[in-house]
Amino acid sequence: MSAVGGVGKTRYLVLHDYGMGGLWWWVWAQSEHEIVLACAEVEVVTDAETVRRAQTWSLEETSVDAPDPNPLSDLRAKRDAQRDQPGFGALAGRDHVHLREREDDDETVCLTEIGPDGRRLRQVEIEPDGGCVRTGVDDWPFNPPYDLHDPRYASMEIGREEFEEAWRRARRVPEGS
Repeated sequence: MSAVGGVGKTRYLVLHDYGMGGLWWWVWAQSEHEIVLACAEVEVVTDAETVRRAQTWSLEETSVDAPDPNPLSDLRAKRDAQRDQPGFGALAGRDHVHLREREDDDETVCLTEIGPDGRRLRQVEIEPDGGCVRTGVDDWPFNPPYDLHDPRYASMEIGREEFEEAWRRARRVPEGS
């Protein structure tokens, strides 16, 4: 066992996927759940082929509760700041989550359907003129996961019916756009 491991701990492959790339580590913890509760914006990778391939990579190894500084320090601090906020973890563990999002500098509203892994499944962009465009998984070159423990998303939640209505009236993105 590695020096960063510990009694009752298992080594997990952990990814912080930021869209155009990601940071990977081996993290020792009691469970996958312990890792996502301790660290914001990470996922525990369980795909057997990816885990097998990662065993050949030169990845840093740490423990979920290693003293600071360590590779997870910033992500743990972010999670610690979220933990006492209203809505923390409210969306985690659900089969589907539907959000209404607006970028600060954009008048376009996005209605997004998110799966249990935090990744977008479908999305409707509602343009300022009222036009709606729908997209799906095959339309996005990058699809980093949403951290469904993040309390900021709880206030953005909408009902499935609102999302489905927008999806029905939206037009499909033309091929090659």
